[in-house]
Amino acid sequence: MAIGSGLGAQLGISAESTYGTYVAPTKFVEFTKEGLALKKTTAQSAGIAAGRLLPLSSRRVLTRREGAGSIEMEVTNKSMGLLLQALMGTSVTPVQQAVTAAYLQTHTLASVAGKSLTIQKGVPLTTGTVTDKTFLGCKITSGEFSCGVGEMLTASFEVDAKDVDETQTLAAASYSNMSPFHFMQLTAKSGTYGAETALDGIRKVSCKIERPQDVERFYAGQAGLKKEPIENDQVKISGVLETDYVGTTLDDLHTSDGATSLVLEWVGPLIASTYFETFRITLPAIRLDEGPPVVDGFGVVKPSFNFVALYDGTNPVKIEYISTDTAL
Repeated sequence: MAIGSGLGAQLGISAESTYGTYVAPTKFVEFTKEGLALKKTTAQSAGIAAGRLLPLSSRRVLTRREGAGSIEMEVTNKSMGLLLQALMGTSVTPVQQAVTAAYLQTHTLASVAGKSLTIQKGVPLTTGTVTDKTFLGCKITSGEFSCGVGEMLTASFEVDAKDVDETQTLAAASYSNMSPFHFMQLTAKSGTYGAETALDGIRKVSCKIERPQDVERFYAGQAGLKKEPIENDQVKISGVLETDYVGTTLDDLHTSDGATSLVLEWVGPLIASTYFETFRITLPAIRLDEGPPVVDGFGVVKPSFNFVALYDGTNPVKIEYISTDTAL
């Protein structure tokens, strides 16, 4: 029996071969908060019957089902691959680095068609019995990464699901020894793509990747369930660089509306040889929308620069992840 509180909860993930078809979880992630829930649409008959003062229970109908919600977690040195693949779209196979235990995953921005997950959560009753709620056909519609002074690198994923199944067997959770990336490991770099240099004065970074999709594909003959969402807008990537005003590099880019490559990189402990645990976001072209420095008191001037990422015409947006995971 598990502990009858959130201490006994679990979250398992697997990649689906067919949208909305259950695949038993193969990865179990450590999360800090989740909001995944069944969303149902009902209709109540408004029929008039002589003397009836209350709507008739038997004439309420369920017209459609779906699931939605979010997952919040720390970005760890293992087990992030499935979520990154569902967010970015590329089919990824980890590549061994030399003859070591280090494996590189390169998640470049691509279409998310055909990329869906089964996400199974275990929710404990106070008795210690853990109930199963399995979300089928999960599409990641956005992912946001954030890290500031004294903080861990965190991620928040928004999820759209085809359905929620409560008849599956709850998978037995197992965890590898995972460590979180954190502020001490962070370097923010800007400049020419491939030759970026470290920025000084960075106090906090965030980056949000949005994957707009038509999640309203409900048709007759589908038993009230949706078909796989289809991308219906361009990808939106934005973020914030919170700084102390130690130099004018970012200020000048804001003034000129110039483009620069931005790399947000967390480098952890050595795995083997010259390969370290790494989480790296590369945005080949960003432009700063807001953030000119202002003085609002006696303290150090602390501008926050809001940016958008754009296509530089050549190089892809990508997330690189070096871990000991030999498979997603």
